[in-house]
Amino acid sequence: MRIWFNAARPRTLPAAVAPVLVGTAVAYSNAGGMPRWYGFVAALVASVLIQIGTNLANDYSDAKRGADSADRLGPVRVTSAGLVTPKRVLRATWLAFGLAGLIGLYLAWLAGPVILLVGAISIAAGALYTGGPRPYGYAGLGEVFVFLFFGLVAVNGAYYVQLETLDWGAFGLSVAVGFLSTAILVVNNIRDIDSDRRAGKNTLAVRIGRQKTRAVYWACVNLGIVSLLLTIVIDHSLEGAAFGVIAIPFALRPLRTVQTRTDGPSLNRALSDTGLILGVFALTASIGLVVFS
Repeated sequence: MRIWFNAARPRTLPAAVAPVLVGTAVAYSNAGGMPRWYGFVAALVASVLIQIGTNLANDYSDAKRGADSADRLGPVRVTSAGLVTPKRVLRATWLAFGLAGLIGLYLAWLAGPVILLVGAISIAAGALYTGGPRPYGYAGLGEVFVFLFFGLVAVNGAYYVQLETLDWGAFGLSVAVGFLSTAILVVNNIRDIDSDRRAGKNTLAVRIGRQKTRAVYWACVNLGIVSLLLTIVIDHSLEGAAFGVIAIPFALRPLRTVQTRTDGPSLNRALSDTGLILGVFALTASIGLVVFS
């Protein structure tokens, strides 16, 4: 169980939980209550399953392509380390995606077929991140994927599940969540820049270098907070989301670490800290939206 828990990469799971919390909280605020509690739970579980499936697919595909070498600085990958056979990891990948798809059928029954389409595209994007003949994660497009799917798509999708419409306030907060989610991948790629370069995995960090990627990380964290504040200025009904600024102090340590350190343990801690920024932001903003709705 410990091996499978590590394979799921729990440090990345805030990126799956945060957008569903925020999107649902905006819907709660606008509706004056929760229209569909079961829809919230289903969307949350589906999002986590898609994240786990993406992580397992990444574990399998990187090992198959030789990208997870013994000199990488991150946590042990179960496929490349021989802890689990590639066949079992692949089977677990499709189990996670399959369960997410079944939940998607329920959400489509609840909120319409557009949700099924969103889920199918999200699963395909997760599988093709490092899999398939032309993985876009190897072409420096991983950050774009995270911003779109764990920011814009997930937040607005969670909102749509509740009210079957879209909202500019939810869109603004989805941008904030997208930037903070992207920061998680950026610090991951800064950590792995040398091993990825040797393996031919041309992430954004490999393409533009460590120093410029550090600037991208700084921008993602700060633009996340700026997006929150701009959204509140534009839509005063979402003032409760201002509680999200409580996450700012949690950003100080990882911002300093990413700018000054290159060793694996420090950057692994920065990865966890960046997930914490997103988690605190989403939780406090969501609580504020619900309490002051």
